[in-house]
Amino acid sequence: MEEPLKIPMMAELAAEGRSPEILFWVGCAGSFDARAQKVTLAFCKILQAAKVDYAILGNEEMCTGDPARRAGNEFLFQMTALQNVQILNTYEVKKIVTVCPHCFNVLKNDYPALGGNYEVVHHSQLLQELIDSGKIKMSGGGDFKGKKITYHDSCYLGRANDIYEAPRHVLEMLDADLAEMKRCRTNGLCCGAGGAQMWKEDEPGKKRINTERTEEALATGASVVAVNCPFCLTMMSDGVKAFDKQEEVMVYDLAELIVQKTGL
Repeated sequence: MEEPLKIPMMAELAAEGRSPEILFWVGCAGSFDARAQKVTLAFCKILQAAKVDYAILGNEEMCTGDPARRAGNEFLFQMTALQNVQILNTYEVKKIVTVCPHCFNVLKNDYPALGGNYEVVHHSQLLQELIDSGKIKMSGGGDFKGKKITYHDSCYLGRANDIYEAPRHVLEMLDADLAEMKRCRTNGLCCGAGGAQMWKEDEPGKKRINTERTEEALATGASVVAVNCPFCLTMMSDGVKAFDKQEEVMVYDLAELIVQKTGL
């Protein structure tokens, strides 16, 4: 039986007078969604294997307030964000890594106006850094050689923050065949979750947006759809199921693919 992961907590480290180099901001999806929790654990395995000095906030972490701001409830956003800033500043946090591009975007671009000034990186950027520095050796487990993988650009990582190369660099290290979708990079199509389609009824129309995006992914002939966002993970997985292709096409986060490749 696999040993349970011992994930360090900020409060415990602070009690010992220690401060980690990086705070891993888990986010609501990574904390509560069963599928996204697997990504959280995969990323923690990578951090520990690479001997990254990190910790999480645990019960002290609240929602970033991003959904409230995007929905127009500025009061709720500021109330939530200010509480987070107070906690982060109390721990004197300098650097934050997130798996969720929504958390990444709001912490990086919206929090400075509220007194939250941190170096914020997305996990795809940190994964690239760990691979390039040799802290993660890309050999061992799952064999991706000759496998066709397609990559979905999430809105908040791609068009909102201009991060296109880091995730692709990580995928190249798998020795797989990267097949780009018709719409990618700056022209990438939203999976639908960025526009809140994950939480509400569809507007009248002929096709769901995640169905259209999944069509583009399936058209590449890839057996793996790689994503970097818990919401994209849900929307693309649902799309694959809608086409009854879940036995042939798998949807994985970048961290899960690295765990498979390295056998962590």
